Amino acid sequence: MFVVVGLGNPGKEYTNTRHNIGFDTIDLLAERNNIKINKIKFKSVYGEGIIGSEKVLLVKPQTYMNNSGITVRDIYNFYKVPIDNIIVIVDDIDIDFAAVRIKRRGSAGSHNGLKSIIYLLQRDDFPRVKIGIGKKHENQDLANFVLSRFPKEEREVIEISILTGAESVEAIIKHGIEQAMNEFNTKGNRAQD
Repeated sequence: MFVVVGLGNPGKEYTNTRHNIGFDTIDLLAERNNIKINKIKFKSVYGEGIIGSEKVLLVKPQTYMNNSGITVRDIYNFYKVPIDNIIVIVDDIDIDFAAVRIKRRGSAGSHNGLKSIIYLLQRDDFPRVKIGIGKKHENQDLANFVLSRFPKEEREVIEISILTGAESVEAIIKHGIEQAMNEFNTKGNRAQD
């Protein structure tokens, strides 16, 4: 079984914001794989289904970003899934805009959602799919930036990255992280290919 967690904030006011790219990717994964996100548990909304031949939970924590670890910890403890089978989809300000990168493990950097997960799991060795949301302006507040919406021209590009993010999650589940990293981490920004 795989648990795929898209990070974001609940509520209409956060829809389509930079910080909710994880939720957007979960929604696309659900659509592509005919999974209904209609269950409520673990302080999340989630859906169960199959990707490839694997049982999958697609999860959107409802704890707000800074407490995402509560949901991930509770699911991890309940299902006893191997840590390698928890895939976190996260926005990233440190990689190029619209780039998609798969990482096997790593620090949280400046991302409070990842900090919460690492703190509550007491480990950082879970896979993640990072989607570049752009860099803030020098004097811009980070919170205001990540909670802003993409301008129309950026939104069109980021939609391709959301698709690439969904495809990379499917590749991890179907073929393993090594093959997925080899395929997706060498592609560059698909929006420009």
